[in-house]
Amino acid sequence: MRVLHVDTSARQSRSHTRRLSALFIEELRRSCTDVSVIRRDLALTPPPPVSEEWIAAAFTSEEFRTAEMRNALRVSDELVDELLASDLYVLGLPMYNFSVPAVFKSYIDQIVRVGRTFSFHPEQPEPYKGLIGGKTVIVVAARGDSGYGPEGPNWSKNHLEPYVADVFKFLGVASIKTVAVENDEHGGLALRQSLSAAEAAVRDLAAEISTRCSLQPAC
Repeated sequence: MRVLHVDTSARQSRSHTRRLSALFIEELRRSCTDVSVIRRDLALTPPPPVSEEWIAAAFTSEEFRTAEMRNALRVSDELVDELLASDLYVLGLPMYNFSVPAVFKSYIDQIVRVGRTFSFHPEQPEPYKGLIGGKTVIVVAARGDSGYGPEGPNWSKNHLEPYVADVFKFLGVASIKTVAVENDEHGGLALRQSLSAAEAAVRDLAAEISTRCSLQPAC
C-alpha cells in the first residue's frame, strides 16, 4: 500500500493534526507490514502559487511545451506524479479562518491539472471526469472551537471539509473519511475529551484501512 502523507500545520511540536496523522500512519504500519509512505510537509516546503507562465504551460499540449513551460510545471508534475502513484492520501489539515491553510490551497492549485488529474471533453454530456479512481482520502482536521461537524451549529462556517471533499471527488476519489479534534482554543477537559475521541477514531480508521492489506498480494 502506497500512502501519501501531507502535513500543513504551521505548528510543529504543538500540532494536533501532525500528531494524529502520524498516529494513523503508525497504526497502519502496525497492521500492514508493506506500507510505503511519501511525506509532504507543505508548511516547510510550500508549493509556489500558480502564475501566468504556469497557466500557459498547463493548457499547452505537452508536445508543444517549451523548456520554460516545462520548468514552470516542474513542481506540479512532481506533486501530481506522487499523487497518482499513491493508493491512500492522509491529509493533516488544521482549520485556519474557517478553511484550509493557504499552503494547502496552493497545493490543490498545483495538482488539479487538466489531462493529468481530470479530463475535459466539452462535447460530452458530462464534460469533466476525474482521473484518480478507487482511492481514499483520510482528512485529519483540527478546529479551535466546537460544533463544526455536520450536525453542529457551526457546520455552515466549516469551509474546510466540504472544499476538500468537492476537490477530491471532482478528481475521482472514491471515498473521503474525516477525523477531527475540536476545542483547541478552550483547552482543559473539552480538549482532552475531543483528543481522546479523535485518537480512538484514528485507530479505528487505520484498522479499517489495514483490512485492505489482506487483499493486496504485496502485503
